[in-house]
Amino acid sequence: MLTTFIIGLREGLEAALIVGIVAAFLRKNGRRLFPMWLGVAAAVVLSVAVGVGLKVVESSLPQAAQEGMETVIGAVAVVFVTGMILWMSRHSRGLKKELESSAQAALGDGTSTALVLMAFLAVLKEGFETAVFLLATFSAATNATAAATGAALGVLVAIGLGIGIYRGGVRINLSKFFRGTGVFLVLVAAGLVVSALRTAHEAGWLNAGQQRTLDLDWLAPVGSVRGALFTGVLGIPSDPRLVEVLGWLCYIVPLGLIVLWPPTKRPGALASIGIKQAIAAVAVVTAALLTVLVSAPTLAATGPAPLVDSTGSEVGTVRLSDPSHLVATLRTTAAAAAATTTTTTTVALTDKGAETHAGTAAEHLTGAVAVDGPDLPTTVTLGDLVALDGGRIPVGIDAGRNPGPFTAAWTRTGTVDTWLVDGTLLDVRAHNSLVLTLSGGGLPTPRTLSVSAGATLPGAAGTAPASWTVDTAYVERVVHSALTLGNSRAEARFWGRIVPALLVLAAVALLLAARRARRALEPRATTRDDRTTTTPRRNVHAG
Repeated sequence: MLTTFIIGLREGLEAALIVGIVAAFLRKNGRRLFPMWLGVAAAVVLSVAVGVGLKVVESSLPQAAQEGMETVIGAVAVVFVTGMILWMSRHSRGLKKELESSAQAALGDGTSTALVLMAFLAVLKEGFETAVFLLATFSAATNATAAATGAALGVLVAIGLGIGIYRGGVRINLSKFFRGTGVFLVLVAAGLVVSALRTAHEAGWLNAGQQRTLDLDWLAPVGSVRGALFTGVLGIPSDPRLVEVLGWLCYIVPLGLIVLWPPTKRPGALASIGIKQAIAAVAVVTAALLTVLVSAPTLAATGPAPLVDSTGSEVGTVRLSDPSHLVATLRTTAAAAAATTTTTTTVALTDKGAETHAGTAAEHLTGAVAVDGPDLPTTVTLGDLVALDGGRIPVGIDAGRNPGPFTAAWTRTGTVDTWLVDGTLLDVRAHNSLVLTLSGGGLPTPRTLSVSAGATLPGAAGTAPASWTVDTAYVERVVHSALTLGNSRAEARFWGRIVPALLVLAAVALLLAARRARRALEPRATTRDDRTTTTPRRNVHAG
């Protein structure tokens, strides 16, 4: 409530001063006030319409989009209040005289149209700024009703002060008033910077700098007066993140110095230009250092991935020889000799596009693999078929009509699906199959049987080839590393690219301001009575 009261009071008083001065000039010159009041009313209606329209649009958006719009509104509000603070820091002492001079100049053409337009535009400007600023403050407030009440009271008090100043019954030191409220608004605007950075993260726009820094629960307990002051008024959360703390400091330090520095002790024009150039140089050097020192991280190599079969037993390893070839080393054991045989297979991979696998974005590749194995008999008996089918006679075989033996033709096939993350092996799933084609032995036509993985093969051939996959523990480690890599890259992109770009933009703005100030100090030639003299453009003081 206090925040919105100060905003309504400050913005309302500035508008009231302009309207009061315009009204005084119109009355002094015998002009009607009705056109001016009509313009003021139109400006107020337009300002309210802007605020209501923005709120309606925001409420109709999805949650993430609402957070994004709150970020934009907060940023615009910070820009508005910053410009207002800077302008007031330079003009607050002579504000009333400047307004009177502008009104006198507007009345110079002999009509009141310019004065009415001046009042309309002044109220519209202040009203629009107030609408955006209050909307950003309402978004961060815990009690919207109290915030609206504070804004209304602030505007009413401003109107009362404006009437008093107009009638001459109220005298106010505008310099001290705007300086005091400026200090408060710097704190409020710094809180809006923090709120905008928080909503930017919630909208998914800013994922860097989210490390926790301080625990302020002890300083601003929830539900306490201190909590309402720090969170509701100053916009400081109980768990500020790193980027929020830096944003708060980067805003409050320079603006606080500008507002609090005594006008009589401010640096002169040349010194101010030198300060701007020095700060710009520091910003450029800092940007260069960040660009060089902050490098993009890469996913660490994980080594060969362990392979397991359907029972969870380790059967070998797999690795990438290059991004398009997979090398699998498999171990098989013959049933009769109990001897272990190691085979190495290279699979050429074909890219199938990007997809989500194991909860992370990955590149999907596939390939065909030749399934090697011991020689299988070309003739099998009915007993061999029963052993292959787990102790049952296969469907389609009648022991009476098809006693065997049968002629056997074996076909081994295999496909491999592979997923990569940032060029690192994430997961591999091989699907092996063994197909037996039978003929003869009383069969009128050939029969085809799919041999289950692990089934006992005839003779000393061992068991049927099993499908295999990468151990889930390995996949989980890679997924965790990929998520960590994503966060690290977001951090590197923010600190190594975005922050340097912002620093360079700030340096450019400072250098342009310094150049403009220096040009204002340059002498200019004037001709008077055929004599050429050189005079400075104006006397510039640092703002």
